[in-house]
Amino acid sequence: MSEEKFYFQSEAAELLKMMIGSVYSNKDIFLRELISNASDALDKRRIECLKDSELAENANPEIKIETDSDKKTLSVSDNGIGMTRDEIIKYLGTIAKSGTKEFLKAAKDSNAQQELIGQFGVGFYSVFMVAEKVEVVTRKLGGSETFKFTSDGDGAFTVEDTAQRSECGTTVTLFMRQSTEEGAKDYLNEWTIKDIISKYSDFISWPINFQGKVINSQKAIWQRPDSEIKDEEYNEFYKHLTHDYRDPLAHIKINAEGSTNFKGLLFIPSEAPFDMFMNPESGGISLYINRVFIMNDCKDLIPQYMRFIRGVVDSEDLPLNISRGTQRKIFGELRKMLENDREKYVKFWLAFGRIFKEGIIQDHENAKNILALSIFRTTNNDEWTTLAEYESRMKDGQKGIYCLAGRDNLSALKASPKLDPFTSKGYEVLLMTDPVDEVILNQASFILPEDSKDLLNIAHDDVTPYSDDEKKENDEKIKSLDAEFESVRKLALEIFPDKLEGVKPSLTLTSSPACLRDSRSGMSLQMEYLMRSAGQAVPPQKRVLELNANHQAVKKLAALAETDSEKAKEILRVLYDQSLILEGVMPDDPAQFVKMVDDFMTLALSAQKDG
Repeated sequence: MSEEKFYFQSEAAELLKMMIGSVYSNKDIFLRELISNASDALDKRRIECLKDSELAENANPEIKIETDSDKKTLSVSDNGIGMTRDEIIKYLGTIAKSGTKEFLKAAKDSNAQQELIGQFGVGFYSVFMVAEKVEVVTRKLGGSETFKFTSDGDGAFTVEDTAQRSECGTTVTLFMRQSTEEGAKDYLNEWTIKDIISKYSDFISWPINFQGKVINSQKAIWQRPDSEIKDEEYNEFYKHLTHDYRDPLAHIKINAEGSTNFKGLLFIPSEAPFDMFMNPESGGISLYINRVFIMNDCKDLIPQYMRFIRGVVDSEDLPLNISRGTQRKIFGELRKMLENDREKYVKFWLAFGRIFKEGIIQDHENAKNILALSIFRTTNNDEWTTLAEYESRMKDGQKGIYCLAGRDNLSALKASPKLDPFTSKGYEVLLMTDPVDEVILNQASFILPEDSKDLLNIAHDDVTPYSDDEKKENDEKIKSLDAEFESVRKLALEIFPDKLEGVKPSLTLTSSPACLRDSRSGMSLQMEYLMRSAGQAVPPQKRVLELNANHQAVKKLAALAETDSEKAKEILRVLYDQSLILEGVMPDDPAQFVKMVDDFMTLALSAQKDG
């Protein structure tokens, strides 16, 4: 086989056109990306040599940059791990993999044309902002074959096996395009190249050789005094480390001395990467021992619920107690951000709060710290609040912190009829929309500080905003309605023997005709949904159906139950399914529910016509 031609998927071809069209304002990033890839290749070769003694460690690891003004080429070479033919097709032939569509959408939707390249794994293809053709010659560590990848960005590429290379590694050669833009940089110019490397890649741990001289300092940024480092340097190191082209939200410098000595530099990204929830194992913290790279994504350095953190930890020996030290630093930085820069903290929370709160369940030792750093929406306004801030606003005599949990949809939660009695009396209710919130409510007694107020789930039928006297008065009024609603109660329990443990009239609901209440003796509706979604077997759970005694439809239902039980049963089924939908749960038989609604619409329209 001498040469074989391949074609990119349609989205990739469109992406290449965008690159060639130079939608990004900062074209310098192509060189940073190539140097980062070369650095990664050298790291991987060193690790492979440690694992396999038969693979000789390269005596002179380096990244080499060469230019040829006559041929108008720029080459970036390394003697790193190299690639096989299959790896070329996998890593260079499939742009951005599953992220291509998301990348294109983000690029088109972005009014500011933000630099999204690295976030979507298409950094190599940034070369087409400056090059009309690219060639990649590579030989795998331990292999004897050399392959060449060639593409001019027209939607296709070739791979051939006739290339020659004396040692393992990769050389990327760009055939530079003549720019027609006013003030465009000459990327073959010595000073342009040195300036880019000084700005973006000075901290690369491998020597970058240009014109026979090493032009980067190779200083580990986490080893340098904080006073010597500018914010721009922190930002560029983060971008090199993560291939994220946005500045981080915050950085955390670590310098721990004691039984275990280690330094580190951690970052909180400004936004979650597009695959954060699809690929929870991605990213993480890189481990160095005495400034020598050991591994990416060292899971012993950070708990799972802090997996959004990116950075480097450098220890004098194998890490033993580093995780505790990094956690303390991260907690401290988040606490400072919460107290001093609420806008930035909300940005962090929107991106990673859902993940961070998992620690309340996973890390009992730090559960109280995490809960204290958690912020929630409430019924009061659109502002975020901590539990401590909520407590400071509680009314005199309030029994606890009123909470209502739902799933993802804040608007639906705000419309829940369960809020009616609380908002009508001016009580603020926390609105909890993350999956872990239901678990927090169930374990609140174990994770709340001793002096904290209880978390009261208003979905339970015994949680009310009333004083003892008001509750007694309300109970007496409800009792007076028992006879009127007895037929409805019997019919509902007959229809739903496995789903309802009780049916009762309510005087606190306002606009909604009915709602479902969780019973203290059973599992909440939201917890049942979470467990079923996780594939766990859950026995049938019974709830309480509340009917709004002041609602005209419910009053007519109570009367109808005395004269036409079958028609009353149909209405009860609709009310029950409506109540499920208000909880964000699909009825057991959606088709039957739609049919019943259609029948009622037809009946109503017929009555209007007859009238």
